[in-house]
Amino acid sequence: MDQPKLERLLRLMKLLTANTTYNIDQLAERLDMSRRTVYRYIDTFREAGFVIKKSGDCIRLDKESPHFRDISQLVHFTEEEAVILKSAIENIDDTNMLKQNLKRKLYSVYDNKTLADTVVRGKNAPNIRTLIEAIGEQRQVVLHSYQSAHGGEVRDRRVEPFAFTTNYVQVWCYDPEAGACKLFKTSRIGAVELTEAAWEHGKEHCEGFIDVFRMHGQTRHRVQLELGLLAYNLLCEEYPLAERDVRPSGRGRWLLDTEVAGYAGVGRFVVGLLDDIRIVDSPGLTKYIREYIDANIF
Repeated sequence: MDQPKLERLLRLMKLLTANTTYNIDQLAERLDMSRRTVYRYIDTFREAGFVIKKSGDCIRLDKESPHFRDISQLVHFTEEEAVILKSAIENIDDTNMLKQNLKRKLYSVYDNKTLADTVVRGKNAPNIRTLIEAIGEQRQVVLHSYQSAHGGEVRDRRVEPFAFTTNYVQVWCYDPEAGACKLFKTSRIGAVELTEAAWEHGKEHCEGFIDVFRMHGQTRHRVQLELGLLAYNLLCEEYPLAERDVRPSGRGRWLLDTEVAGYAGVGRFVVGLLDDIRIVDSPGLTKYIREYIDANIF
């Protein structure tokens, strides 16, 4: 059996075992396939020994079917399990080629909207759901009243959303105005308007590099810092992903050896702890901090 067909069967199995019931038309719409294909897949389950139950025009897999328990445990995650799994996958280094494959396989079985509902609460939830819909349908959106951190301006932005960071904190979008892919913080969006316009720059969509200080960009700069106990503890508390790039260097000191997308994030961290951090081999960071101190302190 080819992989796409297997994934569709798994998605259909999840729908047929969910708490919500669906009819053939609803299943076809959710799985983006024809009614005929849905019926054919249901016949595949029946031939494999599953008992198909109907209630009105809704269809379910009978939980008393042979091997149902083993199969359902294999392909179904609880909401908590799915969220934990998603977070674990997102924390994998972006250079790892398996990351996107793992994300694709998770989402092929578990609806991204359901994952979002378990993570996002409050006034931001409708915006996240609209962005998920836009990504799924490959449509442009307008981010109304977006509060930019640069310059403090508030204005509308027409963009093409295509991916989220961990826990939907930020969304990757192609910004036609800038001609580049950018990260937008979902908490700074006033409202999201789904437009009828399809993506026009799909081939240019690319998730950029996000460093351990949560800064993003297309370039990478290596920095090495020697940390005292205070700096080490604060680093691990404020930037948990940095811990994987830290190792003991003896005498109660630690060495941070990592790549950053720019010097702003790591620079602010160092400036706040100048008496407990030594820059080991990062001339670019040294220059940035000197210029930062000259401009903001003296």
